[in-house]
Amino acid sequence: MIEKSQLLQKITELIMQDPGNYLEGNIRIFDSPLIGFGRSDDPLFAEMKKEQIIGNLFRLPEEWLAGAATVISYFIPFSEELRRSNYPEGTISVEWQHGRFKGEDFNKKLRRLLVQELEASGGRALAPALENDMVIDHKMFRSNWSERHVAYAAGLGTFGLNRGLITEKGMAGRLGSIITDLEFSPTLHKYNGPFDYCRGKRTGSCGVCIDRCPPGAITEAGMEKAICRRYAHVDDCLKETRQKFGYPYSACGKCQTSVPCEAGIP
Repeated sequence: MIEKSQLLQKITELIMQDPGNYLEGNIRIFDSPLIGFGRSDDPLFAEMKKEQIIGNLFRLPEEWLAGAATVISYFIPFSEELRRSNYPEGTISVEWQHGRFKGEDFNKKLRRLLVQELEASGGRALAPALENDMVIDHKMFRSNWSERHVAYAAGLGTFGLNRGLITEKGMAGRLGSIITDLEFSPTLHKYNGPFDYCRGKRTGSCGVCIDRCPPGAITEAGMEKAICRRYAHVDDCLKETRQKFGYPYSACGKCQTSVPCEAGIP
């Protein structure tokens, strides 16, 4: 059976070699990844069905793939050049905008690659985000599979005030996950609670993301998703770029850049 290290190597090779991971001007979108493994029957997945977390809309790994044994989650951090482009206050950088949408196109390649490798190793696998029955409830801001929550369960990191996931390589990047019936040993959690890596929640000694948020959607209590969504989807925060490139909304990312948890655990 394929080893954990081999899966990580496959992802890393695609990141470093595939033209889809580069923007014009040879700016790399993503750097080398992190990967985590969770047991499909981990009680944390059942916890996600609680209304105060995601709710009954969330589907357990077994509900996606009969016989599921492992959930594999990975984090691909944005490159320093791409992150720094979004440091200035005000207008969202074009590079960041491309990183969100072209980057997610590349992320789909990574999901497909992992599915192929796991199947070639004799297992069954799928990526919920690529399935036709993936559901996102834009009114309730919930979905039947959450990459962030799955990454938390797989040992990759904990949440910040802005509800992004803080990993050992920060929070500025993208997440992906695969469910498989192959068994891998779970990743040891280096945390006990959902906000352990957030200095603002942990000690109250940070709140940089609060000041970085253009529409004021983040407070000490957390993120007001309706305010964030209105800014990105309705307000003209990047109307010209949206029209030029055909993106469905603006990918702000100010709360993930020029903050202490951008590229590591603060």
